[in-house]
Amino acid sequence: MEKKTGRSGNIKLYISLFWEFFKIGIFTIGGGMAMIPQIQQLVVEDKKWLDEEEMLDCVAISQSMPGVIAINSATYIGKRIKGIRGSLAATLGVVMPSFIIIILAVTVLGAFGENRYVLGAFTGIKAAVCGLILVTAVRLAKQSLTSVFQWVLAAAALLAIGFFGITAVWAIIAGAIAGIIYNSVKAEVKK
Repeated sequence: MEKKTGRSGNIKLYISLFWEFFKIGIFTIGGGMAMIPQIQQLVVEDKKWLDEEEMLDCVAISQSMPGVIAINSATYIGKRIKGIRGSLAATLGVVMPSFIIIILAVTVLGAFGENRYVLGAFTGIKAAVCGLILVTAVRLAKQSLTSVFQWVLAAAALLAIGFFGITAVWAIIAGAIAGIIYNSVKAEVKK
């Protein structure tokens, strides 16, 4: 679905991909999952680069790949919009703020790391990040859980991982097996 434009349009689109993901990278604290609501707002609602279904596919693919979901999402979206160069522009955009901030943090926090105001700020930031992750989970649930069976599987995975300490890999495998069995039985019943 790479967008075809003239040479100056290409450059503008690469710059736009870089800049938009740079802004997301610099203003979103809390890692990849906290970035998903901002990425969705940007690419689905603001820029209309993807529709809701494509964004859901992006999150699913990005989550299933090794690495940080925000970087995987930026790479995926950049590739969908403008091919390999688009993926490079978007990926560099989302990574650069972290790179710059880490260098500054190591330099500055060494001197102020035990300051009560700095510690207080980080306490507040952690709470806000939890809220952002919860918003992401609710949005994804509303978009992807469309049947009672899916809600039951999601609840079972939450219980298995959150309360019984089952690893996410086993929950995913169990969900896949349950989905195969469910759809097989459902297809047999329709015959």
